[in-house]
Amino acid sequence: MKQLPCTLEALVVRTDFSAEGAWDALRAVLYSPSKDGFLADVALVDDRKYEGLTPDRVIDLIHPAYRHPLLVLADSTTVTSAELPLLVVDLRCDRGCGVRVVAGELWSIENNLSGANMDFEEFASAVDDDAVFRGF
Repeated sequence: MKQLPCTLEALVVRTDFSAEGAWDALRAVLYSPSKDGFLADVALVDDRKYEGLTPDRVIDLIHPAYRHPLLVLADSTTVTSAELPLLVVDLRCDRGCGVRVVAGELWSIENNLSGANMDFEEFASAVDDDAVFRGF
């Protein structure tokens, strides 16, 4: 299978194609600033060749030159929930460890990890009872 593109932005890889409306809603959320004007710096990968891939398999497809500290999956859990909880996968400290984040808060994780302001574990420990990060 072809490697993922190498970008400076965090990759958001679509692995579920069952709900086009949810994907459209997700794109709208990701490209809309937070109430404080923050945006996640992301590149969307919308290609059916990645359909159904697991986090481990997607990690195997990362280009060797990709230097972003995280990878994001838009999977079946994402498209079946109104909050669009993305799976954020750590590529640095605990490679492969994941945490769910509602789409509207992806900016927080992406901005803080890419700027080395916070560690992945800080977000993982701030999830709600259902294991989803909704902000601080």
